[in-house]
Amino acid sequence: MAQSEDMSKPPTALAQNDTLICVVEMGLKSWLVAGLVPGIERQPLKKLEADESALHRLVLRWKAEAEKAGRPISRITLAFEAGRDGFWLARWLGSRGIEAWVIHPTSIAVSRDHRRPKTDRLDTQMLMRAFLGWLRGEPGHCRMAAIPTLEQEDAKRPTREHETLVGERTRIINRSKSALIRLGIRGFKPGLRKASERLASLRTPEGVPIPPNTLAEMHRDMARLAVIQSQIAEIAVARLERLEHATDAPHAMIRLLARVIGVGVETAEMLVTEVLSRNLRDRRAVARYAGLTGAPYESGSKRHEKGLAKTGNARVRHGMIQFAWRFLLFQKESALARWYRARTENAKGSRKRMIVALARKLLIVLWRFVTTGEPPEGVALRVAA
Repeated sequence: MAQSEDMSKPPTALAQNDTLICVVEMGLKSWLVAGLVPGIERQPLKKLEADESALHRLVLRWKAEAEKAGRPISRITLAFEAGRDGFWLARWLGSRGIEAWVIHPTSIAVSRDHRRPKTDRLDTQMLMRAFLGWLRGEPGHCRMAAIPTLEQEDAKRPTREHETLVGERTRIINRSKSALIRLGIRGFKPGLRKASERLASLRTPEGVPIPPNTLAEMHRDMARLAVIQSQIAEIAVARLERLEHATDAPHAMIRLLARVIGVGVETAEMLVTEVLSRNLRDRRAVARYAGLTGAPYESGSKRHEKGLAKTGNARVRHGMIQFAWRFLLFQKESALARWYRARTENAKGSRKRMIVALARKLLIVLWRFVTTGEPPEGVALRVAA
C-alpha cells in the first residue's frame, strides 16, 4: 500500500468539536449505527437495512444536524469491525469523503464475566469507547486493520483458491482410500491418471468385486478429483503467465524471491501477496503479522512462554514453518542454517522450537531481500532469467 501500515495511532489529532464520529455494528440483514454528533446532547442510534446508500444518507443527515446546531463539520470518521463484509464498505465510504477505519475484533477488551450480556446496542457502545480512545491517541484501546485496494485483495485469490483445492483433493483421496481399506483393498492410488479405469478390476480378499453402490460412489469421487486436478493445473499455468508478463512491483518481488533455491513460485507468490508487499513498519511488525512471535506469561514470580501468539496470518505462519524445514535441506551452507545447527546439535527436543525461530528469522531476511535488495548471507540464488 502507498501509506504506512502503522495503525497504532491516528494520522491526525482529534478535534471533537468539528468531527462527526460514527460506528457501525454490521449484521447480515441490518446495521446498527451509533453517532457522536457535535452540538447534539443525545447520542443517536439508528438501525438500518444492510445498505451503503442508506448509511451515507444517515451520516450526511447527522452532519446537517450538527451544522444546524452551530457546529460546522470538517471531518467525518466512521469505524466498524473486520468481519464477513471485508473492506469494500471502507473503500466505498472513502471515495465519498468519509474517513473509514476497520477495527481488529480481537483487539477490543471485553468483560470477563461468565455470562456477559451481548446485544448490538452494547456492542456499538463498546465500539464507540474503543474508537474514541484510539482517535485521541491513547494506546491499548484497539488496533486498526490496513485497508487494501481491490487489486491487492484480488491478487490473493489464486493462492487461496489453490489452498482450498489442494485440501479438497486430499479429502477425496483419503475418503477413497478409506472406502477401499474397509473392503480389504490396500495399495490403490486414487490420484493416478487411470485410477478410475482400474476400479472395475479390483477384488476384495474374498475374491469379489467392489459392491455396486461403493463402486458408483468411487466413480463420482474420481470424477470430482479429475475436475479439481484440472483446476489446480489451470491456476499453475495462469500463475506462470502472469509472472511472465506482469511488470508491477509485487510480481518483481515474486521473481526475485523465486531465485532463492528452495523457494518455488507458489510459495513466493503466497509470501508476497500475503505479507511481503505490505508496507510494514519494521522487522517486528513483519514477525508479528505472521504470528511468529511469542506469548509471554508473567505473574508474580512465575515467568514462562506460552508458545506462539498465533494472532497473525495463519497462511504465512504455516508456509514459513514448512519452508524453514525445506530451507535446511537446500541451503545447508547459509548463515541461518549454520545458526540452527549450532543451537540444536547437542540440545535434545529443541528442533521443533528452534524451527519456529528459524522461520521468524527467515521471514525477516526475505522481507529485507525483496524490499531493499539486501541478499541473505550465504544463501544460494538461481541465475536470473
